[in-house]
Order: sequence, then C-alpha cells, then structure tokens
Amino acid sequence: MNKEPFVIERTLDAPADAVWQAITDRDQMKEWYFDLAEFKPVVGFEFTFSGGSEEETYVHLCRVTAVEPGKKLAYTWKYENYPGESEVTFELFPEGGKTRVKLTHTGLETFPDKRDFKRESFAAGWTEIIGKLLKNYVESKNQS
Repeated sequence: MNKEPFVIERTLDAPADAVWQAITDRDQMKEWYFDLAEFKPVVGFEFTFSGGSEEETYVHLCRVTAVEPGKKLAYTWKYENYPGESEVTFELFPEGGKTRVKLTHTGLETFPDKRDFKRESFAAGWTEIIGKLLKNYVESKNQS
C-alpha cells in the first residue's frame, strides 16, 4: 500500500495575498473549488461539501487543523459513511509577483479500495483543481 502523500506544486502568476484569499474566502472558493455553505480559516472550524465522480457524489467532512495567514492552510478530509481520514495542506511561497502553491494530501491509503478513492483519482482531481481551476481563477483576477 502506497503511503506516500500526493504532492502537486504549481507557480501561479498572482501575488500570495490573492492566492490566500482564493483558498480561504468562501465566495472565491465557490468560483474554482467547491460551493461551501460556510468556511473560516480558523483552527477547529468544521465544514462540509459535496463532490465526486460521475458515478457517485460524496459528502466530504473537513476540519481546519492549521492556519498560518498568507502561508499555510490545512484541514482533514474524510467522507460521510466511509472509513479513513486524510489531510490536505496548502502552502504558499511568494516568488516575486508570483506564488508557488504546494498542495500535499496525506492519508490516502486510509480510504477503502474503491476507484474514486484511489491515488490516481486524487492525482487527476488535484491536478485539475490546482493546475487549472485555481490557476485560471487567480490569474484572471490578477489581470483585471
């Protein structure tokens, strides 16, 4: 069983404060991530959202575990009615007017052996979310 975390890094053509707002402001998050009923970058804050594949929608249960404003956001990630718990960490590294985003998702091996929970599914999902949706969102806002 592969216990290596999934890690993706991308450099976005936007300042770190703009990226931080995109990953912590509920109204901005719904533009590129998931439509959360509520979100606060406060340790202990719990939130849920629905998402999944064409075959099935899952209720995600999350709790914020770390916040370093402008630098780091982490939260647990598990699924209603399924065993397993993982953690997602966003780290921001300013590089001039750009920002390198590093997303680490640990604990994937704790989920059931189901296609939607396989490492490849997370890799495809995070590559789309970080490499395309977040990138396009913050870069288009940065141009205006």
